[in-house]
Amino acid sequence: MSTFLSGKEAVGERYELETMRHAQQMTWKAIDRIARVITPGMRESEAQLRGKEILAELGMDRIWHPLLVRFGANTLKTFKQRSDGDPELGADDIFFIDMGVVWQGHEGDAGATFTTGTDPEMLACAAAAKELFNRVESFWRSERVSGVALYDFADAQAQAMGWKLHLDIKGHRVSDFPHAIYRGGDLGDLDHYPNTGLWILEIQITHPERPFGAFHEDLLI
Repeated sequence: MSTFLSGKEAVGERYELETMRHAQQMTWKAIDRIARVITPGMRESEAQLRGKEILAELGMDRIWHPLLVRFGANTLKTFKQRSDGDPELGADDIFFIDMGVVWQGHEGDAGATFTTGTDPEMLACAAAAKELFNRVESFWRSERVSGVALYDFADAQAQAMGWKLHLDIKGHRVSDFPHAIYRGGDLGDLDHYPNTGLWILEIQITHPERPFGAFHEDLLI
Protein backbone atom coordinates (compact mmCIF):
# COMPACT_ATOMS: atom_id res chain seq x y z
CA MET A 1 0.00 0.00 0.00
CA SER A 2 1.20 3.52 -0.80
CA THR A 3 0.10 6.87 0.58
CA PHE A 4 -0.21 10.43 -0.68
CA LEU A 5 -0.32 13.41 1.70
CA SER A 6 -1.94 11.50 4.52
CA GLY A 7 -3.31 8.13 5.50
CA LYS A 8 -6.68 9.42 4.36
CA GLU A 9 -5.35 9.24 0.80
CA ALA A 10 -3.98 5.71 0.98
CA VAL A 11 -4.53 3.52 -2.08
CA GLY A 12 -4.01 -0.13 -2.93
CA GLU A 13 -1.23 -1.63 -5.00
CA ARG A 14 -3.40 -1.80 -8.12
CA TYR A 15 -4.24 1.92 -8.11
CA GLU A 16 -3.52 3.78 -11.37
CA LEU A 17 -4.72 7.27 -12.20
CA GLU A 18 -5.33 6.36 -15.82
CA THR A 19 -7.59 3.50 -14.77
CA MET A 20 -9.49 5.92 -12.52
CA ARG A 21 -9.98 8.08 -15.62
CA HIS A 22 -11.31 5.04 -17.48
CA ALA A 23 -13.73 4.27 -14.62
CA GLN A 24 -14.90 7.88 -14.68
CA GLN A 25 -15.51 7.78 -18.44
CA MET A 26 -17.40 4.48 -18.28
CA THR A 27 -19.58 5.73 -15.44
CA TRP A 28 -20.60 8.80 -17.43
CA LYS A 29 -21.28 6.62 -20.46
CA ALA A 30 -23.59 4.51 -18.30
CA ILE A 31 -25.39 7.57 -16.89
CA ASP A 32 -26.01 8.86 -20.41
CA ARG A 33 -27.36 5.48 -21.55
CA ILE A 34 -29.64 5.13 -18.53
CA ALA A 35 -30.96 8.69 -18.74
CA ARG A 36 -31.99 8.08 -22.34
CA VAL A 37 -34.31 5.22 -21.42
CA ILE A 38 -36.02 6.96 -18.50
CA THR A 39 -39.30 8.41 -19.75
CA PRO A 40 -42.56 9.73 -18.28
CA GLY A 41 -44.77 6.94 -17.01
CA MET A 42 -41.83 4.85 -15.77
CA ARG A 43 -41.57 4.10 -12.05
CA GLU A 44 -38.39 4.51 -9.99
CA SER A 45 -38.08 0.76 -9.51
CA GLU A 46 -38.35 0.19 -13.27
CA ALA A 47 -35.64 2.78 -13.94
CA GLN A 48 -33.30 1.16 -11.42
CA LEU A 49 -33.86 -2.27 -12.92
CA ARG A 50 -33.19 -1.01 -16.43
CA GLY A 51 -30.12 0.80 -15.15
CA LYS A 52 -28.67 -2.40 -13.71
CA GLU A 53 -29.28 -4.15 -17.03
CA ILE A 54 -27.40 -1.41 -18.88
CA LEU A 55 -24.47 -1.61 -16.47
CA ALA A 56 -24.25 -5.35 -17.10
CA GLU A 57 -24.38 -4.74 -20.86
CA LEU A 58 -21.48 -2.30 -20.55
CA GLY A 59 -19.34 -4.91 -18.81
CA MET A 60 -18.97 -3.54 -15.29
CA ASP A 61 -16.98 -5.56 -12.77
CA ARG A 62 -19.60 -5.01 -10.06
CA ILE A 63 -21.70 -2.35 -8.33
CA TRP A 64 -19.97 -0.97 -5.24
CA HIS A 65 -22.76 1.28 -4.04
CA PRO A 66 -26.44 0.89 -4.87
CA LEU A 67 -27.66 2.45 -8.10
CA LEU A 68 -29.99 5.28 -7.13
CA VAL A 69 -32.61 6.80 -9.38
CA ARG A 70 -34.73 9.47 -7.67
CA PHE A 71 -37.91 10.95 -9.16
CA GLY A 72 -39.70 14.15 -8.16
CA ALA A 73 -39.80 14.84 -4.42
CA ASN A 74 -37.40 11.97 -3.83
CA THR A 75 -34.65 14.19 -5.28
CA LEU A 76 -34.63 15.76 -1.80
CA LYS A 77 -33.46 12.46 -0.31
CA THR A 78 -29.83 11.91 0.59
CA PHE A 79 -27.94 8.76 -0.32
CA LYS A 80 -28.72 6.96 2.93
CA GLN A 81 -32.42 7.82 2.91
CA ARG A 82 -34.94 5.56 1.23
CA SER A 83 -37.28 6.86 -1.44
CA ASP A 84 -40.89 7.46 -0.47
CA GLY A 85 -42.94 4.92 -2.36
CA ASP A 86 -42.32 4.10 -6.00
CA PRO A 87 -43.31 7.28 -7.85
CA GLU A 88 -44.10 7.49 -11.51
CA LEU A 89 -42.13 10.04 -13.53
CA GLY A 90 -44.36 12.84 -14.76
CA ALA A 91 -44.42 14.72 -18.03
CA ASP A 92 -43.03 17.81 -16.24
CA ASP A 93 -40.67 16.31 -13.71
CA ILE A 94 -37.12 16.06 -12.43
CA PHE A 95 -34.91 13.06 -11.64
CA PHE A 96 -31.32 12.20 -10.89
CA ILE A 97 -29.06 9.19 -11.30
CA ASP A 98 -26.31 8.35 -8.79
CA MET A 99 -24.08 5.35 -9.37
CA GLY A 100 -20.94 3.76 -7.98
CA VAL A 101 -19.53 1.05 -10.23
CA VAL A 102 -16.24 -0.86 -10.43
CA TRP A 103 -14.50 -0.89 -13.82
CA GLN A 104 -11.17 -2.71 -14.20
CA GLY A 105 -10.83 -2.87 -10.43
CA HIS A 106 -11.30 0.89 -9.93
CA GLU A 107 -14.25 2.84 -8.59
CA GLY A 108 -16.33 5.04 -10.84
CA ASP A 109 -18.78 7.34 -9.08
CA ALA A 110 -20.86 10.03 -10.74
CA GLY A 111 -24.31 11.56 -10.67
CA ALA A 112 -26.39 14.01 -12.67
CA THR A 113 -29.88 15.52 -12.81
CA PHE A 114 -32.31 15.48 -15.73
CA THR A 115 -35.75 16.88 -16.46
CA THR A 116 -38.80 16.02 -18.51
CA GLY A 117 -41.04 18.70 -19.92
CA THR A 118 -40.53 22.45 -19.60
CA ASP A 119 -40.98 23.42 -15.94
CA PRO A 120 -38.64 26.44 -15.74
CA GLU A 121 -37.73 26.00 -12.07
CA MET A 122 -36.90 22.32 -12.51
CA LEU A 123 -34.76 23.17 -15.53
CA ALA A 124 -33.04 25.89 -13.52
CA CYS A 125 -32.44 23.56 -10.58
CA ALA A 126 -30.82 20.87 -12.70
CA ALA A 127 -28.62 23.47 -14.40
CA ALA A 128 -27.70 25.07 -11.08
CA ALA A 129 -26.39 21.81 -9.60
CA LYS A 130 -24.00 21.41 -12.55
CA GLU A 131 -23.03 25.10 -12.48
CA LEU A 132 -22.31 24.98 -8.76
CA PHE A 133 -20.23 21.85 -9.23
CA ASN A 134 -18.23 23.62 -11.94
CA ARG A 135 -17.61 26.65 -9.72
CA VAL A 136 -16.40 24.52 -6.82
CA GLU A 137 -14.24 22.34 -9.07
CA SER A 138 -12.66 25.46 -10.56
CA PHE A 139 -11.99 26.80 -7.05
CA TRP A 140 -10.27 23.49 -6.19
CA ARG A 141 -8.07 23.73 -9.28
CA SER A 142 -7.06 27.36 -8.86
CA GLU A 143 -6.87 27.92 -5.10
CA ARG A 144 -5.63 24.54 -3.78
CA VAL A 145 -7.73 24.84 -0.62
CA SER A 146 -8.73 22.17 1.86
CA GLY A 147 -11.83 20.04 1.53
CA VAL A 148 -13.39 21.99 4.39
CA ALA A 149 -12.82 25.27 2.54
CA LEU A 150 -14.25 23.78 -0.65
CA TYR A 151 -17.59 23.11 1.00
CA ASP A 152 -17.61 26.49 2.75
CA PHE A 153 -17.19 28.00 -0.72
CA ALA A 154 -19.91 25.74 -2.14
CA ASP A 155 -22.35 26.79 0.57
CA ALA A 156 -21.73 30.48 -0.02
CA GLN A 157 -22.04 30.08 -3.79
CA ALA A 158 -25.30 28.12 -3.49
CA GLN A 159 -26.82 30.86 -1.35
CA ALA A 160 -25.69 33.51 -3.81
CA MET A 161 -27.33 31.53 -6.62
CA GLY A 162 -30.61 31.28 -4.70
CA TRP A 163 -30.44 27.60 -3.73
CA LYS A 164 -29.86 25.67 -0.52
CA LEU A 165 -26.84 23.36 -0.37
CA HIS A 166 -27.48 20.05 1.39
CA LEU A 167 -24.47 20.01 3.73
CA ASP A 168 -25.05 16.41 4.85
CA ILE A 169 -23.58 15.51 1.45
CA LYS A 170 -19.86 16.28 1.55
CA GLY A 171 -18.11 14.08 -0.99
CA HIS A 172 -15.91 11.07 -0.29
CA ARG A 173 -12.90 8.94 -1.20
CA VAL A 174 -12.53 6.59 -4.14
CA SER A 175 -9.62 4.51 -5.43
CA ASP A 176 -9.01 0.94 -6.51
CA PHE A 177 -11.77 -1.19 -5.01
CA PRO A 178 -12.50 -1.26 -2.12
CA HIS A 179 -11.55 2.24 -0.96
CA ALA A 180 -13.49 1.83 2.30
CA ILE A 181 -10.63 -0.03 4.01
CA TYR A 182 -8.59 3.19 3.95
CA ARG A 183 -11.19 5.22 5.89
CA GLY A 184 -10.61 8.47 4.08
CA GLY A 185 -13.74 10.14 5.45
CA ASP A 186 -15.70 12.92 3.78
CA LEU A 187 -14.14 15.45 1.43
CA GLY A 188 -15.94 18.23 3.32
CA ASP A 189 -14.07 17.28 6.50
CA LEU A 190 -10.61 17.02 4.91
CA ASP A 191 -8.23 19.56 6.41
CA HIS A 192 -5.74 19.62 3.52
CA TYR A 193 -5.79 20.01 -0.25
CA PRO A 194 -7.34 16.92 -1.86
CA ASN A 195 -5.15 15.19 -4.41
CA THR A 196 -6.36 14.44 -7.92
CA GLY A 197 -8.07 11.18 -8.76
CA LEU A 198 -8.98 10.28 -5.17
CA TRP A 199 -12.00 12.34 -4.17
CA ILE A 200 -15.58 12.67 -5.34
CA LEU A 201 -17.08 16.15 -5.15
CA GLU A 202 -20.81 15.90 -4.43
CA ILE A 203 -23.26 18.75 -4.84
CA GLN A 204 -26.89 18.40 -3.76
CA ILE A 205 -29.15 21.44 -3.73
CA THR A 206 -32.79 22.00 -2.91
CA HIS A 207 -35.35 24.44 -4.23
CA PRO A 208 -36.01 27.14 -1.60
CA GLU A 209 -39.79 26.59 -1.71
CA ARG A 210 -40.83 23.65 -3.89
CA PRO A 211 -40.32 19.96 -3.00
CA PHE A 212 -37.49 18.98 -5.32
CA GLY A 213 -33.76 19.30 -5.67
CA ALA A 214 -30.84 18.35 -7.88
CA PHE A 215 -27.61 16.41 -7.60
CA HIS A 216 -24.28 16.37 -9.41
CA GLU A 217 -21.07 14.55 -8.57
CA ASP A 218 -17.84 13.62 -10.29
CA LEU A 219 -14.21 12.78 -9.68
CA LEU A 220 -11.83 15.66 -8.98
CA ILE A 221 -9.20 15.19 -11.62
